[in-house]
Amino acid sequence: MDAIFGLAQIKEVAKALWASGKKHKVWAFHAEMGTGKTTFIHALCEYLGVADAVGSPTFAIVNQYQSKEVGVVLHMDWYRLKDEEEAIEAGIEDQLNSGDYCLIEWPEKASGLLPDDTFHIYLEILDPSTRRLYTDATAV
Repeated sequence: MDAIFGLAQIKEVAKALWASGKKHKVWAFHAEMGTGKTTFIHALCEYLGVADAVGSPTFAIVNQYQSKEVGVVLHMDWYRLKDEEEAIEAGIEDQLNSGDYCLIEWPEKASGLLPDDTFHIYLEILDPSTRRLYTDATAV
């Protein structure tokens, strides 16, 4: 999948991304700071029927949401993790293997813990109001 979009199209792109990646339980969002990972995950969770307010779980590392469509969704932000050892101590490995959908910001912080079938999503800033989203073709 490859899409160029602004805020007006984000829900449409989230819906298309879900259609192309829903067979994967672990989703890794790769992007620089300020690209809109949390904003995009919010739109995706909204599409999945999450009623809770979705914000970045930076300080908590993991926020758990209940989705009307898929059950439990775990939104993880690994930005503050030092390394994989800290992630393991925090219980991340168990969460990745829980069978719940895991949407991960900053997956690079503990990439060795990601399952082989992780769905990799990349976001880029094209200009202040436009983003590009694409997926790793090998993960589809």
